[in-house]
Amino acid sequence: MLSQGLQNIASFILPIGVADIIDIAVVAYIVYRILLFIRGTSAGRLIKGIVLLLVALVVSQLIGLKMINFIISKAISIGVLALVIIFQPEIRRFLERFGGVGLNRLLSRESGSSDTERMIDQTVQACTDLSWSRYGALIVFEREDRLDDYIRTGTVIDATASAELMKNIFFPKAALHDGAMIIRDGRIAAAGCMLPMTKTNMNKEFGMRHRAGVGMSESSDALIIIVSEERGSISAAVNGKFTTNLNKDALDKLLKEYLVNAEETVKAGDAVVNFFKGNFKVKKNDKKDS
Repeated sequence: MLSQGLQNIASFILPIGVADIIDIAVVAYIVYRILLFIRGTSAGRLIKGIVLLLVALVVSQLIGLKMINFIISKAISIGVLALVIIFQPEIRRFLERFGGVGLNRLLSRESGSSDTERMIDQTVQACTDLSWSRYGALIVFEREDRLDDYIRTGTVIDATASAELMKNIFFPKAALHDGAMIIRDGRIAAAGCMLPMTKTNMNKEFGMRHRAGVGMSESSDALIIIVSEERGSISAAVNGKFTTNLNKDALDKLLKEYLVNAEETVKAGDAVVNFFKGNFKVKKNDKKDS
């Protein structure tokens, strides 16, 4: 019996050739990129609804619910065309990102890494200067989760990340200084963006910027840096964890750990959280922040 089962498995696996493996790998990669694209956006909820409809279609067919099966099948056939029309801008952006940025990343990883390191240097310099000037700042670094829904709440910039531009955006009298800046692929994607507030009870000494930063870290895998307007302290939030009073070297180390070594960070999992907890200590006895 066991040998017969092994023979059946072998007869299924042995015919698989190199072309089949490439075919499976390409399809898996495309599905992976689509999941990354919709993750963290309203489209993700839509995909869940479509999956539920497909499950209902299969179940209704299996148990013989002909009327329900007919209605669902017609709704799906019409819905596909409607989705293409409704989500035409998102589909275009996905194809542009998949064919442009994704290919560039694939072919020039070293260049992307060096661009990220330059962006980190500019960010550290900007945060240090903002801290010294006591100018508040809220900077979000997009990682795997797409933040398109949050970018749309602000003003699209799409500019090279430089310390001077960051400081100008967060200058107290600037139009966009109250919102969050979102950085994607080493560039400033947007500023003046609205972020979700945390529902976790935080110390009352921490103000709206810190609560928005922690809330964003709970809603996505983004790394958020906060500069206090009241105290000038530099804080960070990631994966719902919050730490404050980072100096220049600690900020540089943290940004490189999560952005330059992103792949190792994802694989490490708990090791990253331990790094975050073990290297910095949260101080709560400060004045109230804005």
